[in-house]
Amino acid sequence: MNKEYAPIVGVGDFVNRARQFALGKDSAALAEGRVASVQSLSGTGACRLIGDFYNKFLGSGAPFYLPKPSWGNHGNIFKASGLDVRGYRYLDAAGVGFDMEGMIADLKAAPDGSAVLLHACAHNPTGVDPTNAQWEEICAALKPRAGKLHLFFDSAYQGFASGDAEADAFAIRHFAAEGVPFALAQSFAKNFGLYGERVGVLSMICNDAEESERVLSQLKILVRAMYSNPPIHGARVVSEVLGDPALEAEWRSECKMMADRIINMRKALKDGLAAAGSTRDWSHVTSQIGMFCYTGLSPDHVKQLKEEYHIYITGDGRISMAGITTANVEYVAKAICAVAQ
Repeated sequence: MNKEYAPIVGVGDFVNRARQFALGKDSAALAEGRVASVQSLSGTGACRLIGDFYNKFLGSGAPFYLPKPSWGNHGNIFKASGLDVRGYRYLDAAGVGFDMEGMIADLKAAPDGSAVLLHACAHNPTGVDPTNAQWEEICAALKPRAGKLHLFFDSAYQGFASGDAEADAFAIRHFAAEGVPFALAQSFAKNFGLYGERVGVLSMICNDAEESERVLSQLKILVRAMYSNPPIHGARVVSEVLGDPALEAEWRSECKMMADRIINMRKALKDGLAAAGSTRDWSHVTSQIGMFCYTGLSPDHVKQLKEEYHIYITGDGRISMAGITTANVEYVAKAICAVAQ
């Protein structure tokens, strides 16, 4: 295959298959031509593109709301886009569960013309996700402000969160089915293991096909000035897999295997803490989802784990569950129990 430039919008087959992967092959928005999409430099590039789009059309300094906490680079990206980065409540008082009431109250209070980032699944860094029923309530609460509150889903873990790509797409598909316009960033770094290939898509679900054409034109202007053309190799890999039923089935099986390993390690860690004699409620270890776990450990606990047990986690108590294995889970559980009971 040649190595010529891709079009500004990217590798066409890849973009189309990626949109179907997220929104579903039966998506009404896709069938009606209401989705404007461009290939991006993975999820980070999609975030920067939408940030610049908001800067241009909502205005420099427009409020941009992130969950507290959010991925560490989100704030950097949207500040660099000239937006006023703010936060909305996300974690409950214990710091290990979801504060839906606080989230909805904060977003209802956000001024018109604000943009809001929502994690589609496997919230980074906490692993705390709304349930499907809670997503429906959030959608119902935000729908009346469609067009005044601009929603942006960041989807970095579809398929890698639960092992079921369709289940992980519930939130974005529900908002789309409810007729709520939003922007969507997709990354294929984690679920396809293509970290270095920078494979992503930015889509905007619009009110009608005419609006979609205008939006696409503006996205192309931003892309041309930023990087002109996206890389092609990783996009072709994803397109080949999603375009071949046998390859797609194999990928889904292997992706589920990886997700199941992390889910099993969550259960093993929780069981290990109980076996070690911990009296704490560790149910959040298994109720959270994805690569990361907000344990509820304090900075002092983290320091003690580091100095006495040579276990290294971030100061906020976050563990990368991908680092827990059958060989070390018992040691980790006993160490956590020793410092935090």
